[in-house]
Amino acid sequence: MRWIVDHSSRELLQHQIAACVRQGVASGELAVGEQLPPAAELAEALSVDRNTVLAAYRQLRDESLLEFRRGRGARVASAVPEPAPVTEAAHTLVAVARRHGLGRHDLIRLIERLT
Repeated sequence: MRWIVDHSSRELLQHQIAACVRQGVASGELAVGEQLPPAAELAEALSVDRNTVLAAYRQLRDESLLEFRRGRGARVASAVPEPAPVTEAAHTLVAVARRHGLGRHDLIRLIERLT
């Protein structure tokens, strides 16, 4: 699995780490039950503080994506649920785009320019 963080990004490192896990589960690189690297090991590999990795893991636990077991570390608990706020925002964006005469390809180009 690829763990990539951009230290120059405005996005918090813990959110970037959590996004890596979500993407890994969504793509099938991480399976339900699979153990994630220990926080200290991952922190060293990514050149971040151990607490940053732990914060990302806790965030994912709170989303029910990870589970912690004493002595066994963090494991993937479930498949990635679709984030409701993002889905709602996407529906709103598509509706507004349609009202303004933008088609699918126009919207995709707009999003690609923004990211």
